[in-house]
Amino acid sequence: FSAPAAPVILPGEVDTTAAFAASTFPISPSDLINRAKQVLSPEIGIGTKDAGACLAADFEFVAAVVGPIGREEYLDALGGFKLEESFDIEQNTFGFTVDPLQPNRVWWYGRQISTQIAPFMGAEPSTDSSTELTLPPQSFHMDFNEEGLVKEFGFYTVDRRQGNTGGLGGAFGYFYGVGKPLPIRECQPYKPSFKFRMLGLIGKIGKKLSKKE
Repeated sequence: FSAPAAPVILPGEVDTTAAFAASTFPISPSDLINRAKQVLSPEIGIGTKDAGACLAADFEFVAAVVGPIGREEYLDALGGFKLEESFDIEQNTFGFTVDPLQPNRVWWYGRQISTQIAPFMGAEPSTDSSTELTLPPQSFHMDFNEEGLVKEFGFYTVDRRQGNTGGLGGAFGYFYGVGKPLPIRECQPYKPSFKFRMLGLIGKIGKKLSKKE
């Protein structure tokens, strides 16, 4: 392998410089990334530590199976549900970037690793100090309005085969990781439906029959 001397530009790759130059959104990409990090800081905690001052009136939270839920419902839900009281959490965020096709949105990744330090959902911390919850990699996004207030926050698992929480991210990963998964399908590790498994089986049979002809 020999790395190309010049940057490789793919067909259809967005010209980010031109896209940002044409943008009418008033906050620059670098300032927007800094604002996202500010909102994520322990002092603000995406609205949970500043009484929602960073959130727009039309704020929505949305994840893979949760939401969208509005500002007040979001604050009420997280006000009584504080993971940091039961876990020592390393967020391991990286890759902050502004979407050139939606210049009010910041994307980033996180690979959370957590150690339980207090009871959670009736589960006591493990006596094995080496026990950790490793969530799968997750993609996060945060949308802002022109005043720098958060309009939307959400996240999605991007590789369910990694980690030890059954491929589940967010709070569902913690429920599963301590052995207290909620008794609903969405809080269980992914399992193909019967119809999907049968479709795969039919495909395999068809492939074998075509080889015999």
